[in-house]
Amino acid sequence: MSGRVALVTGGGSGIGREICVGLAAAGRQVAVADLNLDGAQETASMISQTGGHAVAVHMDVADTDAVQNGVFQTVDELGPVEVLVNCAGWDELMPFLSTDESFWDRVIEINYKGVLRTVHACLPAMVEAGWGRIINIASDAGRVGSSFEAVYSGAKGGIIAFTKTIAREAARSGVTANVVCPGPTDTPLLDGIVAASDDGDKIIGAMARAVPMKRVGTPTEVASAVVYFGSDEAAFVTGQTLSVSGGLTMS
Repeated sequence: MSGRVALVTGGGSGIGREICVGLAAAGRQVAVADLNLDGAQETASMISQTGGHAVAVHMDVADTDAVQNGVFQTVDELGPVEVLVNCAGWDELMPFLSTDESFWDRVIEINYKGVLRTVHACLPAMVEAGWGRIINIASDAGRVGSSFEAVYSGAKGGIIAFTKTIAREAARSGVTANVVCPGPTDTPLLDGIVAASDDGDKIIGAMARAVPMKRVGTPTEVASAVVYFGSDEAAFVTGQTLSVSGGLTMS
């Protein structure tokens, strides 16, 4: 890969951090965007220590101005965004009837509208340049549903449909758009979900048992799929949804 510029939301920890590290190892310059600036700076430092080029960007994907400012900072420090990875996400496990509208709004603002904001901010420059890669992190929950994650599943399903539409609209402009759907993955987000739920351990145990490989995934395993979709070799692959889930979803 060349030194093209990649912007990764949620890059301060978990899957997002491993995506940043993987893209940098493949030769991309990386803007590590996260609401947690300390985490973003730590990821950027990890990349710099191994000879890569990265900058930390403070970004709240639930805030339009923050997204635009983060993109402006990336352009100023690295150049136009050519690879966009949307990995920022949030959820809590609970039955749908136990949720309220404020919870719905938060899940949708972060997990769905956050993707709309970053794509809206970055896609015009990609179209103008005639080259771009958009990789959105959804979830197998968005493909088949997931108990105690009704709103999250709906938002992730929306990302899949949205990405396919962008893939169609941008196909003749040299821009691809694809989705990576992790299954249960060992991340700080998963740890937080478990800690916030009375039945978290039981639910996660059930998730692992449902995976044919009988384990949860690792962030590095998800990142490898993202690195492929962001590569020159994936130029003829667009509108696709790839599950990295140990066989939890097969299609």
